[in-house]
Amino acid sequence: MAGIRVLVEDFRDWAILMSGLPAPIVATLDETYVQEVGWVSQPDNRILLHHSDDPAGYVVPPHCHRHVQLLCMFSGAALIVTELGGWMIPPGHALLIPDRMAHSVEMMSEASMRSVYLPPDETALAGRGLQVLEITDLFRSLIVEAIRLREGDSGGRKARLVLDLLVAEIAALTPQPLALPFPRDTRLAALCRAFMEAPSANVRVDDWSGSLAMSRRTFTRFFRRQTGLSFATWRQQASLFACLPKLADGAPVTQIAMLAGYDNVAAFTTMFTRRLGTSPRVYMRRATSG
Repeated sequence: MAGIRVLVEDFRDWAILMSGLPAPIVATLDETYVQEVGWVSQPDNRILLHHSDDPAGYVVPPHCHRHVQLLCMFSGAALIVTELGGWMIPPGHALLIPDRMAHSVEMMSEASMRSVYLPPDETALAGRGLQVLEITDLFRSLIVEAIRLREGDSGGRKARLVLDLLVAEIAALTPQPLALPFPRDTRLAALCRAFMEAPSANVRVDDWSGSLAMSRRTFTRFFRRQTGLSFATWRQQASLFACLPKLADGAPVTQIAMLAGYDNVAAFTTMFTRRLGTSPRVYMRRATSG
C-alpha cells in the first residue's frame, strides 16, 4: 500500500482502480457509502460528519481525503492500516488521520463508527500526525448531537455552537499508545495478520524464521527493520490488540488472558494496566459507557 495517494474525487473510478488489490483490501461498496464518501470530497464543506454501523470483516480499501479525519469507534473495534503501520482502535477511542494520508479500514468485530472531517488548516489540529485519542463523554455527546442537527437546520446557531465546541474538544483529547506497526513485506505481513487472528504464547522466533526460510539471526534483524520492534515486543503488543475486539464483545477477562497467552489473569491485568493505564474491566466499562 506504500505510495498510494488516491483522493476521493470520482469515487466510482477510484473503486475500479482499487479492485485490483489483493484480499482483504477490497470492500463491498454499497450505494450509501459511495454517496457519503463522495460528499466528503466536496470542497465547499468544511466540517463534515459521517456515521455507520458495519459487520465484522467489512473492509474499506485504501483511500484518503482532503480533510483531516477523526475516526471514532463507539462500539466494536477496527484496524486502520497506513504505510506507517497499523492502528487497532477499540471502543471509546478514535484515530486522528492527517489529510491526504492513504488508509484502509477493517472492522475486527461488529462496529458502530462515527467520523468528523475537518479542514487541514484548522488551527487546533494543524501539524498533528497520526494519533490514537481517548474519547471523552463530552465528545461522545457532542458528535451525537452534531449528527442529529445535521439532519435538521445545519446552519442554525445551535449547530454552529455544537461544532465549535466539538472542534475544541477534539484538540483536548488525550493521545493513547495503541499503535501496532505492520511490516511492508507481504510474507511477514501475512504471518503477523495470522497471529492477530489466533494469538499463541507458543509461537517462537524459530517458527517464523523457518516459515520464511531464514536463519534465526537473519530473521531477527529483518523483523526489527520491518517493524521497528523486537519479535517478543511486537508479539506482546499484538496479543493485546487481538484481545480488544473480544473484550469489546464482553468476553470474560479470564478467557481474554488465555487468548493473549497468559497463564493467569493477574499477569495479564498487570501487562494491560501498564500499557493502557487501567485494568481490563475498568477500561472496557469506561470505553463503552454512554
